[in-house]
Amino acid sequence: MGGKLLCDSTTVAETFQTSSPTVPWRDPQSAAAARDAIEAVDLVDQTTTTAWDDVHGLEEQQRRHLQRLHSKGILWKHPADDSASSVSVVFRLSHGGEVSADGNCLFTASQKAMGGSGTARVFDARELRRRTVRRFLEDFGSVGAEEREAIEEAIKHMYAPDLKNGWGIHVVQELKLLAKKSDRLALDSAIDELLQLGVQREMAAESIYKERCIPVNDGPSWAKYMSISGSSDDEYDIITLQYTEEGLLSVDENREGHAAAFGDDVAIGCLATEFKREIYVLVLLKSLLKCLTEGMK
Repeated sequence: MGGKLLCDSTTVAETFQTSSPTVPWRDPQSAAAARDAIEAVDLVDQTTTTAWDDVHGLEEQQRRHLQRLHSKGILWKHPADDSASSVSVVFRLSHGGEVSADGNCLFTASQKAMGGSGTARVFDARELRRRTVRRFLEDFGSVGAEEREAIEEAIKHMYAPDLKNGWGIHVVQELKLLAKKSDRLALDSAIDELLQLGVQREMAAESIYKERCIPVNDGPSWAKYMSISGSSDDEYDIITLQYTEEGLLSVDENREGHAAAFGDDVAIGCLATEFKREIYVLVLLKSLLKCLTEGMK
């Protein structure tokens, strides 16, 4: 399973523009030649994209960085081709539309981006989510034991981290659990029993959820998790336990069942494989934008 991400976590303005024209070109031998080559190529269909000046929610510094990225372009080379004669492609970073800031943003953004091409046009965001999960299960079932173990280690790292470690990097760590919607009354009843014994509410909820809910820590549980779109049709609700190094911080019980599973690295790889696309993630962090733009000087 392979692929790269695309998402905009700061502005919820997705920039995955697969329909934008691209131009193959030979890798220049100098930085000056590279700049000239990039500036000489017009990759944007101005009739179908929005200028960064017109995008709401951006800070002025972010807008300037994005405008510069748009004017310079982004050079892409196939990672497996290291030859001097390899053909590269320049992509122009364009704003392709806005999506809601919920867990479905990867799938709604991808649906927007692929809406004008091929069979992807007939899929809505929920169908893209289902296709992603199905691709994962097919690929996960066909890989060897070593690769399967590596995939499950990545899943554990994201959703069932070892709370004894990692505090040098993280201030808050989360455990994701899956509660069957049909079990919510029984779960509430068990929590109430602990409350009657004098147990604090959050401690009681933590105890019952960890005992009776499904941890997201392997391939099958990841598939159940990633199937959740925050609708009433979902089989499971997402429960989130947040911890600091001192212990339990909060319990998000998601009682309305509106929480959706955000597309992660695994989901993006599956989606890219399913539709044979390269998918990139852009996280609009100031430090990242600074690195990108300074690299163009």
